[in-house]
Amino acid sequence: MSTAFEKIWETDNPPSTQWPLYTRGNVGEVFPEVVLPFTWDLIGKAAEDGWRQGFVRMGLVADGDFSDAEDMIILSVFGGYCYINASYVRLLGVRAPGGKVENIDTMFFGESDAPAYEARDGDKNFKASLMLGKTLLRLLSTKELPAMEQDKVKVDRFVDRYPGDDASNDELMAYCQSFPPFFEHLFFRHIDNTFSHALVAGAMTDLVVKADKVDLLVSILGGIGDIESAAPAVAMWKLSRLDAGSAEYEAAFAQFLADFGTRGPNEWDIGSDPWGFRPGMATAAIDAMRRADESHAPGTQATRLAAVRDDALVEVRGELNRIDRFQFDKAYGATVLFSQARERSKTTVIKAIHSVRRAQNVMHLRAAADGGVDARWKSCLLNVDEFTRYLEDPGSFTDLIEERAELHGRLSNLIPPFIVDATVPDVDTWDARASSARALTSGDTMQGIAGCSGVARGRARVVLDPGEPGDLGPGDVLIAPITDPSWTPLFLAAEAVVVDVGATMSHAVIVSRELGIPCVVSAVGATRSIPDGAEIEVNGDTGVVTVL
Repeated sequence: MSTAFEKIWETDNPPSTQWPLYTRGNVGEVFPEVVLPFTWDLIGKAAEDGWRQGFVRMGLVADGDFSDAEDMIILSVFGGYCYINASYVRLLGVRAPGGKVENIDTMFFGESDAPAYEARDGDKNFKASLMLGKTLLRLLSTKELPAMEQDKVKVDRFVDRYPGDDASNDELMAYCQSFPPFFEHLFFRHIDNTFSHALVAGAMTDLVVKADKVDLLVSILGGIGDIESAAPAVAMWKLSRLDAGSAEYEAAFAQFLADFGTRGPNEWDIGSDPWGFRPGMATAAIDAMRRADESHAPGTQATRLAAVRDDALVEVRGELNRIDRFQFDKAYGATVLFSQARERSKTTVIKAIHSVRRAQNVMHLRAAADGGVDARWKSCLLNVDEFTRYLEDPGSFTDLIEERAELHGRLSNLIPPFIVDATVPDVDTWDARASSARALTSGDTMQGIAGCSGVARGRARVVLDPGEPGDLGPGDVLIAPITDPSWTPLFLAAEAVVVDVGATMSHAVIVSRELGIPCVVSAVGATRSIPDGAEIEVNGDTGVVTVL
């Protein structure tokens, strides 16, 4: 293992010396693949600055937390893969009144071999704790979030300012380069919602613990409604009930692309193709749903989840005294509000990113016609300055692009370490994605984190690409490496979902609770150790997966 930082990929930066612990947890859903240089050069620093703004607004940041010598601390890229700074995020569990580091780990990072937190001078900060306490009181009294609608209007205006496919390259590049300050604002809002949810959910959890009803935590958050990231799956379900190829289906599918064409795999990366660019990915998910009966319908599941949720809420409230019930009701209401807001702010950001993607695509097509690379993602292997010069002389960048494409392929075939502690392990020590772990056999169990309540049995179907679900259908359990919105529609085709990574704040958990699919996340190595076709049982209440 090397002790000195070695830049492996174009976007890499050295780990922070002050805050040295990093994790792929949570951010692996945002950037599941190797980050393309065009994207990171355009928005990477803006994301870091927006995140810091969010923490300042919450009151978490104390004097001396961030060194001017380190531009990237909260977000970093090692070997092409994006990481979150666990050292700093853990401070929320240290500085927030009543907070616990263990809860932050579970909420954001899931099961991992991360070293235990060790207190350091300066971690505790009275002023920060006081500010976080005031923030919590403000959040608990929040009933609506008008800023969310304001941001939607701002994004619509940004999209309307798109110069058009006939605009010059200079105009299109100027549009792209105008994006970072706006992205910083949008990402600030997303972080503010995400960690506001963490604070109020922590307060709610403490009261559930006080009621001695921890086993109901999953149930009380099921089917809360208005989760925007679940909307594409609901729309796809309706499409799956129509005859493929019919005029009704074609019209409905066209509307689906108009509404959700910005979504898809790895959707935060400008170089990744969404459903609007590759409709076949959406039709593959719709076809998988066709095999499912009405018991899988989102409406049916929503009714079931609402009944379970209401019973669980009555049970929890019944164990609390009058004052605690009052506090619980406020904390629960705020948890629902900010859970919805987190997914809504994500949808808003993605819409803006896609408008930049459109501009990059037009410029790419022109360069390709002038001797440049055919694959759009390859043109995003260049940073912004390189891409600008590439437009003038595409052929002169062919060797550089192919060199990076080869390295991209090599890194993409490796599993990045889930935890980085001060030193990035040599790439030669990373496991290959094709490597297999010890296969589980009859009677073996895996312990993950409970995502959505319910117990289901079925055949394990290991799916590594949401665009290629194979014969996934009724009676199957989806085993996935990670989930982003492109995976969500496949939930409705399966009996349950098991994910290699994730935590209680992960996309898989939030959406599975909305769709009513038993879910276990942070089942480390599930895609490599659960044999495809094995009969398994998934317990979404305990987080246990059993090979039958």
